[in-house]
Amino acid sequence: MSEPVPLSTVKQMLTEEAGRRTLPREALLAQQHAEAFARLSPEDTAKLQGELTALPYVSAGLAVKLVDVLPQYPEEIRLLFAKERIALEEAQVTGLLELIAHYR
Repeated sequence: MSEPVPLSTVKQMLTEEAGRRTLPREALLAQQHAEAFARLSPEDTAKLQGELTALPYVSAGLAVKLVDVLPQYPEEIRLLFAKERIALEEAQVTGLLELIAHYR
């Protein structure tokens, strides 16, 4: 299975590739989407992703989702964790929100 890639990294990769050649239509659409929705720089994304994956209850895939969405409310975090087999405590949700707020 392939490793998940944050949206800011996709944006950077597509921008670099567009400088070398003409991108196909699908790649241009993906680039437009990444430019519209990527909120952090690739450096900040990597830092936040590293801090999130250091937590025992956040997987690599979930860290990418959290970095891309940058949730502001506890309900958003609970929705992202809904498919996981983890029941987060209120302190964990608050900790995640505080960690993410430093990068917003």
